[in-house]
Amino acid sequence: MYSLRALKTYNYAYFSLLSLFISFLPVYLSEQGVSAGEIGGIIGTGSLIGILSQPFWGYVSDRTRTVKKVLLLTLGLSVLLGTAAFSLPQGAWLAVLVLLLYFFYLPTDPLTESMNYRLADRFGVPFGSVRMFGAIGYASTSLLAGAVSTYLGIGSFAWLFFGYGAAALLIALLLPDVTASSQKFAWKDFLTFLQNRETLVFFVLVMITALPHRMNDSFLGVYLHSLGASTGQIGVAWFVAAVSEITFFALSARLLKAGSETRWIAFAALLYTVRFLLCALLPTPTAVILLQVMQGVTFVIFYTAALQYLNRTVPPEWQATGTTLLAILFFGFSGMIGSWLGGWIFGWLGGPALYVVMAALSFCGLLYALITRK
Repeated sequence: MYSLRALKTYNYAYFSLLSLFISFLPVYLSEQGVSAGEIGGIIGTGSLIGILSQPFWGYVSDRTRTVKKVLLLTLGLSVLLGTAAFSLPQGAWLAVLVLLLYFFYLPTDPLTESMNYRLADRFGVPFGSVRMFGAIGYASTSLLAGAVSTYLGIGSFAWLFFGYGAAALLIALLLPDVTASSQKFAWKDFLTFLQNRETLVFFVLVMITALPHRMNDSFLGVYLHSLGASTGQIGVAWFVAAVSEITFFALSARLLKAGSETRWIAFAALLYTVRFLLCALLPTPTAVILLQVMQGVTFVIFYTAALQYLNRTVPPEWQATGTTLLAILFFGFSGMIGSWLGGWIFGWLGGPALYVVMAALSFCGLLYALITRK
């Protein structure tokens, strides 16, 4: 099916772009002389901006009943801003461009996931079979970007960002649009949904478990850099993590049965605890790189289970906004708190101490998940 192939190819290009944003933007800032505390401040502030921008663009998508047009707008502006940001040295304009990038680029993730989920359902294929191609793009680009920057310098990030961004935009033009339900848009229905006790418990669980994950997203490259790893080795670390994601995206449809989501989230929290604790106890580039193989069973199981639970319980007319709420917690609040707190801990106590804190937070998520299951 032509549209299905276009969707898979779009995921490859889009998540290749996302790998540059998540994996290498902190590394680029570090290479430009920005301290760990300042990096945490920039990323934390960017996440705060994302908290405001994601519900706005999700609301626009629901009100206009189009995902594709809003996605094309935000993604196009993101490509321009990201290319410019990766071209500048340290300075005020670099920080301004990064913050603007957060405003337009963070909302593209929930819009993409909403489109993936609904088009996969329309085509009659599992969500994981589509999202797996995003993991392949993330993996290959992490390895490629690390190798290219080692030989050509960090200035190559700008060209890579522009290339993958332009490819994602062109392919997105070929995709069919997805629209919200034809049911009337009503705030009272949405507020009723938010007042549901089960929904609130679920969102708290997502928040606790996502916090250490987002700390790792922000500081894995900086941590490896502090341990003496090259940019190429940082790329290998993200490559290992993304390859493990590919496997579990392929298996997620078999593992995640309706009603089993909180059990799998608890299991992911347990493995998060083990993973981050070992990163603290084995502070060498080789050990930290090898431990990224646990990314698949932690992030993929956790995020896919959360997305499945949300789409199973949210009213149809609020699916785009419901996915945005998940992204607000996962990439917004947790990213904001994790970056600010992580930057402060890293600058004050060092990388190993940060990963001990991350393991403790993951353990809290495990306990909360077990309690809510009862």
